[in-house]
Amino acid sequence: MNNTHLTQTRFSNLELSDSILRSLQDAGFDHCTPIQKKALPLSLRGMDVAGQAQTGTGKTAAFLLATFQHLINDAEDDTETEVQADDDIDTEKPVPKVAAKSKQINYPRAIILAPTRELAIQIHKDAVQLGKHLNLKLALIYGGTDYQKQLDSLKSNVDIIIGTPGRIIDFYRQNAFTLDNVQVTVMDEADRMFDLGFIKDIRFLLRRMPPPDQRLNMLFSATLSYKVTELAYEHMNNPVLIRIETEEVTSKAIEQSAFCPSNEQKIPLLVGILNQHQPQRSIIFVNTKRCAERLDDTLNANGYKTAALSGDVPQDKRQRLLSDFQENKITLLIATDVAARGLHIADVSHVFNYDLPQDVEDYVHRIGRTARFGASGVAISFICEQYAYSMPDIEEYIGQKIPVLPITADLLADIVYPEKRPERIKTDYQGKRANQPRKSS
Repeated sequence: MNNTHLTQTRFSNLELSDSILRSLQDAGFDHCTPIQKKALPLSLRGMDVAGQAQTGTGKTAAFLLATFQHLINDAEDDTETEVQADDDIDTEKPVPKVAAKSKQINYPRAIILAPTRELAIQIHKDAVQLGKHLNLKLALIYGGTDYQKQLDSLKSNVDIIIGTPGRIIDFYRQNAFTLDNVQVTVMDEADRMFDLGFIKDIRFLLRRMPPPDQRLNMLFSATLSYKVTELAYEHMNNPVLIRIETEEVTSKAIEQSAFCPSNEQKIPLLVGILNQHQPQRSIIFVNTKRCAERLDDTLNANGYKTAALSGDVPQDKRQRLLSDFQENKITLLIATDVAARGLHIADVSHVFNYDLPQDVEDYVHRIGRTARFGASGVAISFICEQYAYSMPDIEEYIGQKIPVLPITADLLADIVYPEKRPERIKTDYQGKRANQPRKSS
């Protein structure tokens, strides 16, 4: 990893408390990224920010640090008010039982909304790290698992709720907490909120919080489209729009290339490339759950530690797989596009598009899993018979041609197919159905 993605601005030069700076120092963070450099001076002074930045640019730290500092400042203001009230007491007169009425703190004081469970979990993980020396209580709320455990966590007067809209609304309707005292609101990956149909839930929550001018509001999105900007102006207090522009849609730190295999060559070519590159940690993207499961079986049979991640994997298993992947117990993660956003896994060296995505933006999100935070990465795509039509649209969208490399004999590995269903696997990867009864004439 290098530091070319950082600016000359140090966190120590910003209006951050000593406790926050200690946490940053422990985490090894010294200089700001571009989005942090532009957003933090504004949000730390109470100004609303709507920022455009791609994943891996440090936006999570930008809104977490501003949230922490805002809550710290509020607590200090309350203390000063209480001390001032004590100073005003006439010591010559009898002191009443309640000498000064300080402001009552109600909870939660901040809400951070994320479109996916994975992103919410990652934000919470970063919040724990960056809030290491702060006396702030966090609650992680998302659907799919731990219902009662999450509900119980809200009863402990949490300062910050981090979670997905649906589960948060569920608990809100049960009167598990109130939104009347929210001082900070964060909407992360706002464009994804629209894509997943969460925008009505977002508006439901925002309309039950104090007015925008009575709280700090931050919104971050990969694109500040018309609908995202409209949301910002509707529910924020004169937000400052910040755009971190890049010359190219995809990072220059990603080495992109492609091969044009036949359907029969896809698995031998993938295994051959894996044998040649020996990637330390990689994600292989496919378009269907069925393909993910069968590719998982085949790669395991050929000596690779893999796991398949698709939309219907139970949440507890999903988290176990991601944890194993992060700890290198699994070196290859096979995923459908459910994993294309919201996954923040360090040191992914290679991304493979075993199937080209059918949506051009998904290509950018997929390969964006590598080359994060100043690192470099490799993205290799297969232009196969079934999905070849996607490549012209992808190249037009990213504004560049992806070099196509020749398939040499040494790249086509000998494949060991799983014993349980070898014929079925072979024919499925050829895009044909196997073992189907013939129709009688």
